[in-house]
Amino acid sequence: MSQRDHRRSEGTEPSSDSSKPVSAGSTIKPRYGVDEMPPLGEGMLLGLQHVLVMMASNVTIPIILATAIGATTGETTFLVQVALLVAGITTLIQTVGIGPIGARLPIVQGTSFGFLVVSIPLAQQYGIAAVLGGALFAAAVQMIFGFALRWLKVLFPPIVSGVVVLVIGIGLLPTGMNLFGGGAGAEDFGSWTNLGLATLVLIVLLLTYRYGRGILSAASVLVSLVVGYIVAIPAGKVDFTEVAEADWFAIPTPLQFGLEFPAAALIAMGAMAIATSVETIGDLAAITKSGAGRQVKDRELTGGVFADGVATAIASFFSALPNTTFGQNVGLVAFTGVMSRHVVSLGAGFLILLGLVPKLAAVIAVMPSAVLGGAAVVMFGMLLGAGIKLLADTNLDRHDLLVIAVSIGVGQGLAVVPEVSAMLPESLELLLTSGVVPATVLAVIMNLARPKPEAGAHLDVNLPKRANGAAGKGPRTTEPEAAGSDLTRLSTDADRH
Repeated sequence: MSQRDHRRSEGTEPSSDSSKPVSAGSTIKPRYGVDEMPPLGEGMLLGLQHVLVMMASNVTIPIILATAIGATTGETTFLVQVALLVAGITTLIQTVGIGPIGARLPIVQGTSFGFLVVSIPLAQQYGIAAVLGGALFAAAVQMIFGFALRWLKVLFPPIVSGVVVLVIGIGLLPTGMNLFGGGAGAEDFGSWTNLGLATLVLIVLLLTYRYGRGILSAASVLVSLVVGYIVAIPAGKVDFTEVAEADWFAIPTPLQFGLEFPAAALIAMGAMAIATSVETIGDLAAITKSGAGRQVKDRELTGGVFADGVATAIASFFSALPNTTFGQNVGLVAFTGVMSRHVVSLGAGFLILLGLVPKLAAVIAVMPSAVLGGAAVVMFGMLLGAGIKLLADTNLDRHDLLVIAVSIGVGQGLAVVPEVSAMLPESLELLLTSGVVPATVLAVIMNLARPKPEAGAHLDVNLPKRANGAAGKGPRTTEPEAAGSDLTRLSTDADRH
Protein backbone atom coordinates (compact mmCIF):
# COMPACT_ATOMS: atom_id res chain seq x y z
CA MET A 1 0.00 0.00 0.00
CA SER A 2 1.41 3.40 -0.94
CA GLN A 3 1.59 6.30 1.48
CA ARG A 4 -1.17 8.03 -0.51
CA ASP A 5 -3.39 4.94 -0.30
CA HIS A 6 -2.70 4.60 3.41
CA ARG A 7 -3.71 8.20 4.06
CA ARG A 8 -6.85 7.76 1.99
CA SER A 9 -7.82 4.65 3.96
CA GLU A 10 -7.37 6.65 7.15
CA GLY A 11 -9.58 9.44 5.86
CA THR A 12 -6.73 11.99 5.80
CA GLU A 13 -6.18 12.36 2.05
CA PRO A 14 -5.67 16.07 1.33
CA SER A 15 -8.16 17.72 -1.00
CA SER A 16 -7.02 19.33 -4.23
CA ASP A 17 -7.37 22.86 -2.85
CA SER A 18 -6.18 22.36 0.69
CA SER A 19 -3.63 20.39 2.64
CA LYS A 20 -5.92 20.15 5.64
CA PRO A 21 -6.88 16.53 6.46
CA VAL A 22 -10.43 15.49 5.79
CA SER A 23 -12.09 13.99 8.83
CA ALA A 24 -13.06 10.35 8.51
CA GLY A 25 -16.29 11.23 10.26
CA SER A 26 -17.35 13.34 7.27
CA THR A 27 -18.28 10.14 5.43
CA ILE A 28 -21.41 9.87 7.63
CA LYS A 29 -24.35 11.65 6.02
CA PRO A 30 -27.67 11.79 7.89
CA ARG A 31 -30.95 11.06 6.11
CA TYR A 32 -32.31 14.23 7.67
CA GLY A 33 -30.22 16.96 9.29
CA VAL A 34 -30.78 18.28 12.79
CA ASP A 35 -33.02 21.13 11.63
CA GLU A 36 -34.70 19.30 8.73
CA MET A 37 -38.32 18.18 8.98
CA PRO A 38 -39.54 15.11 7.07
CA PRO A 39 -43.08 15.08 5.62
CA LEU A 40 -45.53 15.07 8.55
CA GLY A 41 -46.74 11.50 8.04
CA GLU A 42 -43.21 10.16 7.82
CA GLY A 43 -42.11 12.27 10.77
CA MET A 44 -44.93 10.92 12.95
CA LEU A 45 -43.96 7.32 12.17
CA LEU A 46 -40.32 8.04 12.94
CA GLY A 47 -41.32 9.80 16.17
CA LEU A 48 -43.49 6.86 17.21
CA GLN A 49 -40.50 4.61 16.57
CA HIS A 50 -38.54 6.52 19.20
CA VAL A 51 -41.39 6.09 21.68
CA LEU A 52 -41.55 2.32 21.16
CA VAL A 53 -37.79 1.95 21.60
CA MET A 54 -37.75 3.74 24.96
CA MET A 55 -41.17 2.70 26.26
CA ALA A 56 -40.29 -0.52 28.04
CA SER A 57 -37.38 0.97 30.00
CA ASN A 58 -39.30 4.10 30.89
CA VAL A 59 -42.31 2.27 32.36
CA THR A 60 -40.37 -0.66 33.83
CA ILE A 61 -38.38 1.52 36.24
CA PRO A 62 -41.37 3.00 38.15
CA ILE A 63 -42.97 -0.46 38.23
CA ILE A 64 -39.82 -1.94 39.80
CA LEU A 65 -39.70 0.85 42.38
CA ALA A 66 -43.42 0.49 43.17
CA THR A 67 -43.04 -3.27 43.62
CA ALA A 68 -40.02 -2.84 45.90
CA ILE A 69 -41.86 -0.49 48.28
CA GLY A 70 -45.19 -2.33 48.19
CA ALA A 71 -47.11 0.45 46.43
CA THR A 72 -50.81 0.04 45.70
CA THR A 73 -52.11 -0.54 42.16
CA GLY A 74 -53.28 3.06 41.98
CA GLU A 75 -49.88 4.38 43.08
CA THR A 76 -48.12 2.17 40.54
CA THR A 77 -50.39 3.41 37.75
CA PHE A 78 -49.70 7.00 38.81
CA LEU A 79 -45.91 6.47 38.77
CA VAL A 80 -46.08 5.01 35.24
CA GLN A 81 -48.30 7.86 34.05
CA VAL A 82 -46.03 10.64 35.33
CA ALA A 83 -42.95 8.84 33.95
CA LEU A 84 -44.45 9.10 30.45
CA LEU A 85 -45.70 12.67 30.84
CA VAL A 86 -42.42 13.97 32.25
CA ALA A 87 -40.41 12.15 29.57
CA GLY A 88 -42.44 13.93 26.90
CA ILE A 89 -42.11 17.38 28.48
CA THR A 90 -38.38 17.08 29.14
CA THR A 91 -37.66 15.65 25.69
CA LEU A 92 -39.20 18.81 24.21
CA ILE A 93 -36.87 20.87 26.39
CA GLN A 94 -33.90 19.03 24.84
CA THR A 95 -35.09 19.19 21.22
CA VAL A 96 -36.68 22.66 21.10
CA GLY A 97 -34.64 24.34 23.84
CA ILE A 98 -35.34 27.31 26.08
CA GLY A 99 -32.56 29.89 25.84
CA PRO A 100 -29.33 28.17 26.93
CA ILE A 101 -31.24 25.09 28.14
CA GLY A 102 -31.39 22.08 25.83
CA ALA A 103 -29.00 20.50 23.35
CA ARG A 104 -31.36 21.06 20.38
CA LEU A 105 -30.43 17.58 19.19
CA PRO A 106 -32.63 14.48 18.65
CA ILE A 107 -32.25 13.49 22.31
CA VAL A 108 -34.95 11.48 24.10
CA GLN A 109 -35.25 11.89 27.87
CA GLY A 110 -36.54 9.18 30.17
CA THR A 111 -36.44 7.71 33.66
CA SER A 112 -32.88 6.77 34.56
CA PHE A 113 -31.84 3.23 35.52
CA GLY A 114 -28.83 4.73 37.31
CA PHE A 115 -31.00 6.50 39.86
CA LEU A 116 -33.14 3.38 40.37
CA VAL A 117 -30.20 1.63 42.06
CA VAL A 118 -30.18 4.16 44.90
CA SER A 119 -33.90 4.95 44.87
CA ILE A 120 -35.04 1.50 46.03
CA PRO A 121 -33.09 1.35 49.34
CA LEU A 122 -33.86 5.04 50.02
CA ALA A 123 -37.60 4.51 49.41
CA GLN A 124 -37.63 1.40 51.59
CA GLN A 125 -35.94 3.20 54.49
CA TYR A 126 -37.21 6.78 54.27
CA GLY A 127 -40.19 6.62 51.88
CA ILE A 128 -40.63 7.81 48.31
CA ALA A 129 -40.79 11.46 49.42
CA ALA A 130 -37.10 11.20 50.38
CA VAL A 131 -36.29 9.89 46.90
CA LEU A 132 -38.04 12.85 45.30
CA GLY A 133 -36.37 15.32 47.67
CA GLY A 134 -32.98 13.81 46.88
CA ALA A 135 -33.83 14.03 43.19
CA LEU A 136 -34.44 17.76 43.53
CA PHE A 137 -30.94 18.11 45.00
CA ALA A 138 -29.59 15.95 42.18
CA ALA A 139 -31.19 18.36 39.70
CA ALA A 140 -29.17 21.21 41.21
CA VAL A 141 -25.98 19.14 40.92
CA GLN A 142 -26.69 18.40 37.25
CA MET A 143 -27.37 22.06 36.45
CA ILE A 144 -24.16 23.19 38.18
CA PHE A 145 -22.21 20.52 36.33
CA GLY A 146 -23.75 21.59 33.01
CA PHE A 147 -22.96 25.25 33.66
CA ALA A 148 -19.35 24.39 34.59
CA LEU A 149 -18.76 22.35 31.41
CA ARG A 150 -17.60 25.47 29.59
CA TRP A 151 -14.50 25.27 31.78
CA LEU A 152 -14.39 21.47 32.11
CA LYS A 153 -14.70 20.70 28.37
CA VAL A 154 -10.91 20.41 28.07
CA LEU A 155 -11.22 17.23 30.15
CA PHE A 156 -13.34 15.52 27.49
CA PRO A 157 -11.39 15.28 24.22
CA PRO A 158 -12.42 12.56 21.70
CA ILE A 159 -10.25 9.93 23.42
CA VAL A 160 -12.14 10.42 26.71
CA SER A 161 -15.55 10.80 25.07
CA GLY A 162 -14.92 7.62 23.08
CA VAL A 163 -14.12 5.69 26.25
CA VAL A 164 -17.29 7.00 27.95
CA VAL A 165 -19.53 6.04 25.01
CA LEU A 166 -17.88 2.63 24.71
CA VAL A 167 -18.39 1.87 28.41
CA ILE A 168 -22.04 2.97 28.22
CA GLY A 169 -22.57 0.60 25.28
CA ILE A 170 -20.84 -2.28 27.03
CA GLY A 171 -22.86 -1.66 30.18
CA LEU A 172 -26.15 -1.77 28.27
CA LEU A 173 -25.46 -5.08 26.53
CA PRO A 174 -26.65 -7.22 29.50
CA THR A 175 -29.90 -5.22 29.58
CA GLY A 176 -30.41 -5.89 25.89
CA MET A 177 -29.80 -9.61 26.25
CA ASN A 178 -32.07 -9.82 29.31
CA LEU A 179 -34.86 -8.32 27.22
CA PHE A 180 -33.96 -10.69 24.37
CA GLY A 181 -34.53 -13.64 26.69
CA GLY A 182 -37.90 -12.37 27.90
CA GLY A 183 -36.99 -9.97 30.69
CA ALA A 184 -34.81 -10.47 33.77
CA GLY A 185 -36.61 -12.58 36.36
CA ALA A 186 -39.28 -13.85 33.96
CA GLU A 187 -40.46 -17.39 34.68
CA ASP A 188 -40.00 -18.37 31.02
CA PHE A 189 -36.73 -16.53 30.57
CA GLY A 190 -34.81 -17.99 27.64
CA SER A 191 -37.77 -20.07 26.43
CA TRP A 192 -38.11 -21.00 22.77
CA THR A 193 -41.04 -18.62 22.46
CA ASN A 194 -39.10 -15.65 23.79
CA LEU A 195 -36.00 -16.42 21.77
CA GLY A 196 -38.11 -17.00 18.68
CA LEU A 197 -39.91 -13.66 19.04
CA ALA A 198 -36.70 -11.75 19.64
CA THR A 199 -34.98 -13.43 16.71
CA LEU A 200 -37.96 -12.70 14.44
CA VAL A 201 -37.82 -9.01 15.36
CA LEU A 202 -34.06 -8.93 14.74
CA ILE A 203 -34.39 -10.59 11.32
CA VAL A 204 -37.28 -8.36 10.22
CA LEU A 205 -35.36 -5.29 11.39
CA LEU A 206 -32.23 -6.20 9.43
CA LEU A 207 -34.10 -7.21 6.27
CA THR A 208 -36.28 -4.10 6.30
CA TYR A 209 -33.27 -1.87 6.85
CA ARG A 210 -31.25 -3.59 4.11
CA TYR A 211 -33.88 -3.96 1.41
CA GLY A 212 -36.45 -1.32 2.36
CA ARG A 213 -36.58 2.02 0.59
CA GLY A 214 -37.21 5.48 1.98
CA ILE A 215 -39.45 5.54 5.03
CA LEU A 216 -39.60 1.73 5.18
CA SER A 217 -35.85 1.56 5.77
CA ALA A 218 -35.80 4.51 8.17
CA ALA A 219 -38.69 3.01 10.18
CA SER A 220 -37.29 -0.53 10.15
CA VAL A 221 -37.25 -0.68 13.97
CA LEU A 222 -40.91 0.34 14.14
CA VAL A 223 -41.84 -2.22 11.48
CA SER A 224 -40.01 -5.02 13.29
CA LEU A 225 -41.61 -4.15 16.66
CA VAL A 226 -45.10 -4.08 15.15
CA VAL A 227 -44.53 -7.46 13.46
CA GLY A 228 -43.20 -8.95 16.69
CA TYR A 229 -46.12 -7.52 18.70
CA ILE A 230 -48.70 -8.99 16.30
CA VAL A 231 -47.04 -12.42 16.30
CA ALA A 232 -46.79 -12.35 20.12
CA ILE A 233 -50.58 -12.02 20.53
CA PRO A 234 -51.56 -15.52 19.22
CA ALA A 235 -48.45 -16.88 20.95
CA GLY A 236 -50.06 -15.93 24.27
CA LYS A 237 -47.39 -13.42 25.25
CA VAL A 238 -49.63 -10.33 25.43
CA ASP A 239 -52.00 -9.78 28.37
CA PHE A 240 -54.52 -6.99 27.69
CA THR A 241 -55.89 -6.97 31.28
CA GLU A 242 -53.96 -3.80 32.11
CA VAL A 243 -55.35 -2.13 29.00
CA ALA A 244 -58.93 -2.87 30.04
CA GLU A 245 -58.35 -1.56 33.56
CA ALA A 246 -56.55 1.65 32.53
CA ASP A 247 -58.37 5.01 32.52
CA TRP A 248 -59.09 6.86 29.30
CA PHE A 249 -57.97 10.24 30.63
CA ALA A 250 -56.15 11.42 33.76
CA ILE A 251 -54.23 14.52 34.81
CA PRO A 252 -51.53 13.78 37.42
CA THR A 253 -51.43 15.80 40.62
CA PRO A 254 -48.07 17.53 41.30
CA LEU A 255 -46.24 16.69 44.55
CA GLN A 256 -48.46 13.66 45.05
CA PHE A 257 -46.03 12.11 47.54
CA GLY A 258 -44.43 15.31 48.89
CA LEU A 259 -40.71 16.05 49.35
CA GLU A 260 -38.31 15.17 52.17
CA PHE A 261 -34.58 15.79 52.43
CA PRO A 262 -32.68 13.28 54.61
CA ALA A 263 -28.88 13.54 54.34
CA ALA A 264 -28.53 10.00 52.98
CA ALA A 265 -30.84 10.83 50.07
CA LEU A 266 -28.95 14.01 49.23
CA ILE A 267 -25.59 12.23 49.19
CA ALA A 268 -26.71 9.19 47.21
CA MET A 269 -28.79 11.08 44.63
CA GLY A 270 -26.15 13.79 44.28
CA ALA A 271 -23.49 11.19 43.56
CA MET A 272 -25.63 9.54 40.90
CA ALA A 273 -26.29 12.96 39.36
CA ILE A 274 -22.58 13.20 38.56
CA ALA A 275 -22.56 9.68 37.10
CA THR A 276 -25.58 10.28 34.87
CA SER A 277 -24.20 13.66 33.76
CA VAL A 278 -21.09 11.88 32.50
CA GLU A 279 -23.34 9.43 30.64
CA THR A 280 -25.17 12.36 29.07
CA ILE A 281 -21.86 13.77 27.84
CA GLY A 282 -21.19 10.39 26.23
CA ASP A 283 -24.65 10.22 24.67
CA LEU A 284 -24.32 13.72 23.21
CA ALA A 285 -20.89 12.92 21.79
CA ALA A 286 -22.20 9.64 20.36
CA ILE A 287 -25.27 11.10 18.67
CA THR A 288 -23.36 13.80 16.81
CA LYS A 289 -20.53 11.49 15.78
CA SER A 290 -22.63 8.49 14.71
CA GLY A 291 -25.56 10.48 13.35
CA ALA A 292 -23.87 13.44 11.69
CA GLY A 293 -20.18 12.53 11.57
CA ARG A 294 -19.00 15.49 13.66
CA GLN A 295 -17.87 16.36 17.16
CA VAL A 296 -20.41 17.67 19.65
CA LYS A 297 -20.42 21.45 20.05
CA ASP A 298 -19.75 23.19 23.36
CA ARG A 299 -23.22 24.75 23.41
CA GLU A 300 -24.81 21.35 22.82
CA LEU A 301 -22.86 19.82 25.71
CA THR A 302 -23.62 22.52 28.26
CA GLY A 303 -27.24 22.89 27.14
CA GLY A 304 -27.81 19.13 27.15
CA VAL A 305 -26.42 18.48 30.63
CA PHE A 306 -28.14 21.59 32.03
CA ALA A 307 -31.42 20.32 30.53
CA ASP A 308 -30.88 17.04 32.40
CA GLY A 309 -30.97 19.03 35.63
CA VAL A 310 -34.09 20.91 34.60
CA ALA A 311 -35.71 17.61 33.59
CA THR A 312 -34.92 16.04 36.96
CA ALA A 313 -36.37 19.07 38.77
CA ILE A 314 -39.59 18.82 36.74
CA ALA A 315 -39.70 15.08 37.47
CA SER A 316 -39.45 15.73 41.22
CA PHE A 317 -42.30 18.24 41.01
CA PHE A 318 -44.52 15.65 39.29
CA SER A 319 -43.41 12.83 41.65
CA ALA A 320 -41.44 11.02 38.93
CA LEU A 321 -37.93 9.63 39.15
CA PRO A 322 -35.00 11.66 37.72
CA ASN A 323 -34.77 11.97 33.94
CA THR A 324 -31.71 11.73 31.72
CA THR A 325 -30.80 10.96 28.11
CA PHE A 326 -31.71 7.51 26.79
CA GLY A 327 -28.86 5.56 25.21
CA GLN A 328 -31.08 3.25 23.16
CA ASN A 329 -32.54 6.21 21.30
CA VAL A 330 -29.03 7.45 20.57
CA GLY A 331 -28.44 4.02 19.05
CA LEU A 332 -31.63 4.39 17.03
CA VAL A 333 -30.42 7.67 15.53
CA ALA A 334 -27.10 6.04 14.66
CA PHE A 335 -28.91 3.11 13.04
CA THR A 336 -31.45 5.09 10.98
CA GLY A 337 -29.42 8.22 10.25
CA VAL A 338 -32.44 10.40 11.08
CA MET A 339 -30.86 13.33 12.96
CA SER A 340 -33.95 15.53 12.83
CA ARG A 341 -34.76 16.96 16.25
CA HIS A 342 -38.26 17.70 14.98
CA VAL A 343 -38.91 13.97 14.61
CA VAL A 344 -38.07 13.48 18.28
CA SER A 345 -40.27 16.46 19.14
CA LEU A 346 -43.18 14.60 17.51
CA GLY A 347 -42.25 11.58 19.59
CA ALA A 348 -42.33 13.80 22.69
CA GLY A 349 -45.87 14.78 21.73
CA PHE A 350 -46.82 11.09 21.67
CA LEU A 351 -45.32 10.64 25.14
CA ILE A 352 -47.31 13.55 26.55
CA LEU A 353 -50.47 12.11 24.99
CA LEU A 354 -49.72 8.70 26.51
CA GLY A 355 -49.18 10.36 29.89
CA LEU A 356 -52.64 11.92 29.70
CA VAL A 357 -54.38 8.85 28.18
CA PRO A 358 -53.26 5.87 30.29
CA LYS A 359 -55.22 3.36 28.18
CA LEU A 360 -53.08 4.11 25.12
CA ALA A 361 -49.95 3.91 27.26
CA ALA A 362 -51.04 0.48 28.48
CA VAL A 363 -51.32 -0.81 24.89
CA ILE A 364 -47.62 -0.11 24.39
CA ALA A 365 -46.58 -1.03 27.93
CA VAL A 366 -47.81 -4.63 27.56
CA MET A 367 -45.44 -5.23 24.64
CA PRO A 368 -43.47 -8.41 25.50
CA SER A 369 -39.89 -7.84 26.62
CA ALA A 370 -38.61 -10.32 24.05
CA VAL A 371 -40.11 -8.26 21.23
CA LEU A 372 -38.30 -5.16 22.42
CA GLY A 373 -35.14 -7.17 23.04
CA GLY A 374 -34.85 -8.10 19.37
CA ALA A 375 -34.41 -4.42 18.56
CA ALA A 376 -32.62 -3.42 21.78
CA VAL A 377 -29.56 -5.56 21.08
CA VAL A 378 -29.05 -3.59 17.86
CA MET A 379 -29.66 -0.19 19.47
CA PHE A 380 -27.26 -0.85 22.34
CA GLY A 381 -24.72 -2.31 19.94
CA MET A 382 -24.86 0.88 17.89
CA LEU A 383 -23.63 2.76 20.95
CA LEU A 384 -20.58 0.51 20.94
CA GLY A 385 -20.08 1.38 17.29
CA ALA A 386 -20.34 5.10 18.09
CA GLY A 387 -17.66 4.75 20.76
CA ILE A 388 -15.37 2.87 18.39
CA LYS A 389 -15.97 5.56 15.76
CA LEU A 390 -14.94 8.31 18.19
CA LEU A 391 -11.74 6.43 19.04
CA ALA A 392 -11.00 5.48 15.43
CA ASP A 393 -11.15 9.12 14.34
CA THR A 394 -8.37 9.91 16.82
CA ASN A 395 -4.75 9.38 15.79
CA LEU A 396 -4.10 6.87 18.55
CA ASP A 397 -0.58 6.58 19.92
CA ARG A 398 0.67 4.11 22.48
CA HIS A 399 -0.33 6.26 25.43
CA ASP A 400 -3.87 6.47 24.04
CA LEU A 401 -4.00 2.68 23.88
CA LEU A 402 -2.94 2.56 27.53
CA VAL A 403 -5.67 5.08 28.42
CA ILE A 404 -8.27 2.88 26.71
CA ALA A 405 -6.94 -0.32 28.27
CA VAL A 406 -6.82 0.92 31.87
CA SER A 407 -10.01 3.00 31.89
CA ILE A 408 -12.21 0.35 30.26
CA GLY A 409 -10.48 -2.59 31.92
CA VAL A 410 -10.76 -1.23 35.46
CA GLY A 411 -13.97 0.77 35.02
CA GLN A 412 -16.02 -1.91 33.35
CA GLY A 413 -14.37 -4.58 35.49
CA LEU A 414 -15.80 -2.93 38.62
CA ALA A 415 -19.25 -2.98 37.03
CA VAL A 416 -18.99 -6.65 36.05
CA VAL A 417 -17.62 -7.75 39.45
CA PRO A 418 -19.26 -5.32 41.93
CA GLU A 419 -18.21 -7.50 44.89
CA VAL A 420 -14.72 -5.99 44.61
CA SER A 421 -15.98 -2.72 46.10
CA ALA A 422 -18.48 -4.21 48.54
CA MET A 423 -16.41 -3.21 51.59
CA LEU A 424 -16.29 0.48 50.63
CA PRO A 425 -18.75 3.19 51.79
CA GLU A 426 -22.10 2.84 50.05
CA SER A 427 -21.96 6.11 48.09
CA LEU A 428 -18.47 5.34 46.80
CA GLU A 429 -19.51 1.80 45.96
CA LEU A 430 -22.44 3.08 43.88
CA LEU A 431 -20.16 5.34 41.88
CA LEU A 432 -17.53 2.68 41.28
CA THR A 433 -19.96 -0.04 40.22
CA SER A 434 -21.59 2.27 37.68
CA GLY A 435 -18.68 1.52 35.38
CA VAL A 436 -18.98 4.90 33.67
CA VAL A 437 -17.65 7.02 36.54
CA PRO A 438 -14.40 5.11 37.25
CA ALA A 439 -13.73 4.70 33.52
CA THR A 440 -14.21 8.43 32.96
CA VAL A 441 -12.08 9.46 35.92
CA LEU A 442 -9.24 7.17 34.85
CA ALA A 443 -9.45 8.31 31.23
CA VAL A 444 -9.37 11.99 32.22
CA ILE A 445 -6.44 11.59 34.64
CA MET A 446 -4.37 9.45 32.30
CA ASN A 447 -5.04 11.73 29.36
CA LEU A 448 -3.92 14.77 31.40
CA ALA A 449 -0.82 12.84 32.51
CA ARG A 450 0.25 12.26 28.90
CA PRO A 451 4.09 12.35 28.72
CA LYS A 452 5.49 15.33 26.82
CA PRO A 453 7.84 14.71 23.85
CA GLU A 454 10.48 17.04 25.33
CA ALA A 455 10.41 14.95 28.54
CA GLY A 456 11.21 11.74 26.73
CA ALA A 457 7.64 10.50 26.12
CA HIS A 458 8.80 6.91 26.22
CA LEU A 459 5.24 5.69 25.62
CA ASP A 460 4.91 7.81 22.50
CA VAL A 461 8.20 6.97 20.76
CA ASN A 462 7.39 5.93 17.19
CA LEU A 463 9.48 4.01 14.69
CA PRO A 464 12.38 6.08 13.35
CA LYS A 465 12.14 7.38 9.81
CA ARG A 466 14.02 5.37 7.23
CA ALA A 467 16.51 7.20 5.11
CA ASN A 468 18.18 5.78 1.98
CA GLY A 469 16.50 2.44 2.55
CA ALA A 470 18.04 1.82 5.96
CA ALA A 471 16.10 1.56 9.19
CA GLY A 472 17.20 3.55 12.19
CA LYS A 473 18.67 6.48 10.27
CA GLY A 474 17.24 9.97 10.41
CA PRO A 475 15.38 11.86 13.13
CA ARG A 476 12.55 10.39 15.18
CA THR A 477 9.06 11.82 14.98
CA THR A 478 6.32 12.03 17.55
CA GLU A 479 3.56 12.88 15.05
CA PRO A 480 1.01 10.06 14.78
CA GLU A 481 0.46 10.57 11.05
CA ALA A 482 4.17 10.47 10.37
CA ALA A 483 4.40 7.30 12.41
CA GLY A 484 1.68 5.78 10.30
CA SER A 485 3.64 6.72 7.17
CA ASP A 486 6.73 4.99 8.57
CA LEU A 487 4.73 1.84 9.30
CA THR A 488 3.30 1.89 5.79
CA ARG A 489 6.73 2.40 4.25
CA LEU A 490 8.14 -0.50 6.25
CA SER A 491 5.31 -2.84 5.26
CA THR A 492 5.64 -1.78 1.60
CA ASP A 493 9.34 -2.55 1.55
CA ALA A 494 8.69 -5.88 3.20
CA ASP A 495 6.14 -6.75 0.51
CA ARG A 496 8.72 -6.01 -2.18
CA HIS A 497 11.11 -8.49 -0.67
